[in-house]
Amino acid sequence: MPLDPERTVQELKALRELTGDEHGAQRVAFTDTWVRARDFLKEKLAELPVEVHTDAAGNLWATLRGDSEQELLIGGHIDSVPNGGWLDGCLNTLAGLEVLRRLSEQGRPPVTVRLVDWADEEGARFGRSLYGSSAAGGNIDLAEMRKLRDRDGVGLEDALARVGITLADAPQARDELKNAGAYLELHIEQGPVLEGLGLPLGAVLGTFGVERHTITFHGQAAHSGSTPMNVRRDAFRAAGQLAQEIYAIAERHGGVCTIGSCKTLPGIVTSVVETCEVTLDQRHLNAEHLAAMWWEAQEAARRFAEDGGCSVTFGDLWNIEPIPFHPELIEAADAAILDIVPQSHLLPSGPLHDAAEVARAGIPTVMLFVQSLRGISHNSIEDTEEEHLLLSVQALDRLTSRTIQWLVSRR
Repeated sequence: MPLDPERTVQELKALRELTGDEHGAQRVAFTDTWVRARDFLKEKLAELPVEVHTDAAGNLWATLRGDSEQELLIGGHIDSVPNGGWLDGCLNTLAGLEVLRRLSEQGRPPVTVRLVDWADEEGARFGRSLYGSSAAGGNIDLAEMRKLRDRDGVGLEDALARVGITLADAPQARDELKNAGAYLELHIEQGPVLEGLGLPLGAVLGTFGVERHTITFHGQAAHSGSTPMNVRRDAFRAAGQLAQEIYAIAERHGGVCTIGSCKTLPGIVTSVVETCEVTLDQRHLNAEHLAAMWWEAQEAARRFAEDGGCSVTFGDLWNIEPIPFHPELIEAADAAILDIVPQSHLLPSGPLHDAAEVARAGIPTVMLFVQSLRGISHNSIEDTEEEHLLLSVQALDRLTSRTIQWLVSRR
């Protein structure tokens, strides 16, 4: 059975028909539609000489035994955001399925190869992304997870129980990684870089680190009509100046910065703004640059506050360190792309992926990106040229072969 990338495209379309509607994909984790998607994948796996089981956290594993207990993992996620795209996550799993088909037909591989469908990568329902891979990587706080509720008030613990998963047992999923020697993941880019370069495929350097904070400017409320401009202590003015400065900070360091929300008090048109809180998201692949970006943002905020007769305070929302992928596997990914097309490109990932959690667990990891049309994802218009989808399956297969050789050479 030779590799058949066209079959992957047809299976992606069949999954879209099964689990989507006129608004897009509806494979939200732990819903009935997600269960149908899982069953679709299980039906395909049942045709192969693989062992299939669901671990304690709800991740689905298909294991093709090899001559060695050392394992090569190929991962993805079949869940989606509500009204999502037809490729996000499920391309990974169905392309990995096709690679398993090719390997199983050729006999026993030198190492054990496992396909994993991670549970709830998106976090769309409960606001906590990478649940399944975090559990396997040992990065899960059960007390915090028990607090999570969806918009209907259903708790994560109850949603898991409905599909046969016990949250308290989730940390046991760590056992799944004990023999892992490498991890591969194919994903649509979800951004515009490859399309802008006119390239179908890229090798991923790692995932951005993130600093996410609140910045609150404190001024003085005063009447909008009777307060001269030169004596105002306008908290919004200081925030507006910072909004411009973060672009300069990002440009200096080669990262990205976003002010995502802005709240003002008293929040009426007849008053100068007394309090203005903004949320700042900063991302970079280099930890030193990321730290410098946050330091420079604070210095700029203090400067603009002082210039406007205001003060400023800072709050922490969330942060994660940059997660670089394995340099030798990045080389292998780049070479695998060049086996298929004339030109490759190395790029970082702005979004987090399950690959980040696997890499954090100390397992050599790399990702492949395939071009996204218009750079759009998490949207029903998400799309990739079929020709590029075919190339991506071939590239994942070539990367699998190269990584198996790499693992054998390291024994």
